[in-house]
Amino acid sequence: MGFDWGGLMRAGIRGLGLRPSEFWELTPAELMLMLGAEGGPAPMSRARLEELARAFPDKLRDEG
Repeated sequence: MGFDWGGLMRAGIRGLGLRPSEFWELTPAELMLMLGAEGGPAPMSRARLEELARAFPDKLRDEG
């Protein structure tokens, strides 16, 4: 996975007002967080939840 360093530098230095030294001290994850990128997995869809519920149904305590 490559990074668009030019775009990230513009966003960090121009957009966030970071000094170049501050920009380069950040990890890519920290910069993405500051830019508002979530970086995590997408929320679970209703279809995926239903698929998991079918695969792993709840059991009543007396069912064992």
